[in-house]
Amino acid sequence: MASFKVSWGFGQFRLSLSRGAQAIFLLMILAGSATAESCLTPPRPFVPSDPQAALEYADIIRSDFDLYIRDIQSYFRCVEEERTRAFEEAREVSEEYGRVLDLIDE
Repeated sequence: MASFKVSWGFGQFRLSLSRGAQAIFLLMILAGSATAESCLTPPRPFVPSDPQAALEYADIIRSDFDLYIRDIQSYFRCVEEERTRAFEEAREVSEEYGRVLDLIDE
């Protein structure tokens, strides 16, 4: 007995949908990687365990902490921007999926 897909003429439909889905998925990955920003956490500042070394290098340590604070603030902004971008992309993809489902269900 032939399968439902073959009986109703849907044998090739699944294959072409699969190829189309693969193409869309590939385009989404390529487009997403081109637009997604890479948010890298800054390295933690080094804190010497030796009190004498801390006194000797106080200016450098202070500078490292100032740099870290500046960079972590930039990191937080980057993460928030990426979060906003990802939510917008997810909304668009959901709408596109809804349109695809409407087409398929017709």
